[in-house]
Amino acid sequence: MDKGKSVVAELAASLSDVRVTPRQSPKPKSPVPSHSFYSLSKKAKPRKLVSLCLGTLGQDLEDIITDISELAAFFPPRIRLAIMSIARRRRLLNDDVLTSLAESSWEILDISGSDVTDVGLAAVANVCSNLRAVDISRCGKITTAGVSEILCHCPSLEILRCGGCPRSEFTARRCLNLLKPKLNTLEEDSWEELDTLDIGGGAGSLRWLVWPKIDDYSKETLAAECPRITINPQPSPFDLSVSKVPSEALASIPLDHSIVEDIDPKTWAVSAAPQRHVAPPSPNASPEIPIAERFRLAYVEREARLAPKRAKRERQQRRRAERDYIMNDIDARSVALAAQASRNLRKS
Repeated sequence: MDKGKSVVAELAASLSDVRVTPRQSPKPKSPVPSHSFYSLSKKAKPRKLVSLCLGTLGQDLEDIITDISELAAFFPPRIRLAIMSIARRRRLLNDDVLTSLAESSWEILDISGSDVTDVGLAAVANVCSNLRAVDISRCGKITTAGVSEILCHCPSLEILRCGGCPRSEFTARRCLNLLKPKLNTLEEDSWEELDTLDIGGGAGSLRWLVWPKIDDYSKETLAAECPRITINPQPSPFDLSVSKVPSEALASIPLDHSIVEDIDPKTWAVSAAPQRHVAPPSPNASPEIPIAERFRLAYVEREARLAPKRAKRERQQRRRAERDYIMNDIDARSVALAAQASRNLRKS
């Protein structure tokens, strides 16, 4: 393990020394359609050295995840955030990993679909007080207690993503009261005398709420009592600073997309689960019956079991039909009465 730590330390040093410079797209030499040129340039664009190192590190993340608390000290804040994003995609993100990688300079936090609980979320809220966008969707272990910690310790929070699974939907509905503004203890006689500090509680800086399956009651409640919050915003066709929706508030784009955009997706591709070992059949055991033969035998057994009941039902139906025919037809009824009378005469 000491050798592995030394390798990670050297990799972290190389990541910190690498300077990322903006890359310029090459100009086309011949006139071609814009969409084809974009696709060609996007495919031919080389990846950054930092992204290649992160891809190598992410492929073996399972081997070092248990010692991530010791290795996190070697990495700068943005690299920690990228490692956390890869861990989330590889289903490895939990309270221990999150608290080990947390950095005070983070502005976004995407823990969607992870095993993070209220304890881990509260610990991160105390460390990352500059968060402006948080995604807790599909987190079944987060309740209103964790959301309350985020709203309390992150005064700059502008974007909140929630919902996505039954438990997260329930938590989102329970958090409505946390988003409503509240008044502190006041002694003034009119609203004009109130100071901005007198209005406390609630998510004062929250502007965008991404909740795709929000119910009508919650939507109407937020629209009436929190008009400053835009629910499920859509991209604006106008490129204005007032009306432009930030990319972090669009449900179609993952919150941490910009962090892992240049990293090879194979990094977080989870391999298929190993096949379960099946013990070889015993030589003395009877051969296994094919599934089709099982269905055939079951059908034959069912027919044999129901045959007496069907014969009895047919006899009852036949007698009932004969009785109805005799009662409705005059000739048949007269013949039946004559036969009954002759039988009585013979007996006498």
